[in-house]
Amino acid sequence: MLYYLFTWLDKEFDFPGAGVFQYISFRAAMAVISSLIVSLLFGKRIINMIRNRQIGETVRDLGLAGEKQKAGTPTMGGLIILAAIIIPTLLFAKLHNVYILLMLISTVGLGMIGFLDDYIKVFKKNKEGLSGRYKIFGQVGIGLLVGAVLYFNDNVVIKERISTSGAKVMSNDDALNQGKTYQGAEYAEAKKCLKTTIPFVKNNEFDYNKLISWVCDDCNKWGWIVFIPIVILIVTAVSNGANLTDGMDGLATGTSAIIGTTLGILAYVSGNKVFSDYLNIMYIPNSGELVIFIAAFVGACIGFLWYNSYPAQVFMGDTGSLALGGIIAVFAIAIRKELLIPILCGIFLVENLSVVLQVLVFKIRKKKHGLEFAKANRLFKMAPLHHHYHKTGLHESKIVSRFWIVGIMLAVLTIVTLKLR
Repeated sequence: MLYYLFTWLDKEFDFPGAGVFQYISFRAAMAVISSLIVSLLFGKRIINMIRNRQIGETVRDLGLAGEKQKAGTPTMGGLIILAAIIIPTLLFAKLHNVYILLMLISTVGLGMIGFLDDYIKVFKKNKEGLSGRYKIFGQVGIGLLVGAVLYFNDNVVIKERISTSGAKVMSNDDALNQGKTYQGAEYAEAKKCLKTTIPFVKNNEFDYNKLISWVCDDCNKWGWIVFIPIVILIVTAVSNGANLTDGMDGLATGTSAIIGTTLGILAYVSGNKVFSDYLNIMYIPNSGELVIFIAAFVGACIGFLWYNSYPAQVFMGDTGSLALGGIIAVFAIAIRKELLIPILCGIFLVENLSVVLQVLVFKIRKKKHGLEFAKANRLFKMAPLHHHYHKTGLHESKIVSRFWIVGIMLAVLTIVTLKLR
């Protein structure tokens, strides 16, 4: 909203300083600051409101150190995160941008799914919360919407680097290695396509249409049959991964902030013709506006850590965790970096896999050796993985800190893939 106001003031009245709102970097900085202010100023009020309505966490007896102290801690704190993302985005982003609209819809949609789950747990006194099939149905619906918009919307395009002869342009580094002067790249007209980025590959672009090219000679118009299910799978997997990771004070929040910062860097270079040219990566027009959204996302995560760090004054609940994971997934898909998710979101991936492996190994051992043997010889002391380390005697804050360190290492590796091919 403020973007349009100051653009009008600059155009009509040459208002001093109004032109600074044209810069993505300035608006991203303002989004971070605003997000922190919203989190810190309104966070305490929301926590008190939740506590006054006795919306507290019911903690199961899992035999973990310190779990009794968490009983009664206010939950549904994800409302703070949602407010701290949405308000700055509405203030500083271009609201007619298709990517911004898509992120806002995804944030609200996934937040509502999580809110319903928390509401049923807290107010209906049903520990199971929203039925698993309804939760999956909601996630699939969001994924279907995201995939359809990214495939069918005419404003979702990329520009390919070409030379005047139609051949691919050499990169800046290749030009230097050959003793030539780098002249910069020329770009073809923006067009719709289903290309995405593959890490660690020289010509690091992959077209989803190739997955069905064997069916017929001209299958490009049917690419959505492959693309949309992949989007649904990614959105569902990452949102559930974040949900599983949210089991210790500050773990999901801090990890999401690290991931969000990395995605912001990737969005900035992908939406900037100069940087995408220099790095020889896909140029996605108008995607740079996503930097404002992800700046608000990072600010919301850091602001929420003020209350969620050990010992937590509030838990985000599914309201926050499902939204955080879904936002990360949709954002990565929008900037064509979804194949980097296994690296960047390695913490979420390992947490997910630990649960799957725990169940799978338990069933195999139960079938071969019986129930008692399976119970006594579990793969992990407890799943997800962070509870395994908690069971070994490590303090919760130490586990969270080490997971953050691993998250930072994975984030650096993700950024390095821009040049490591």
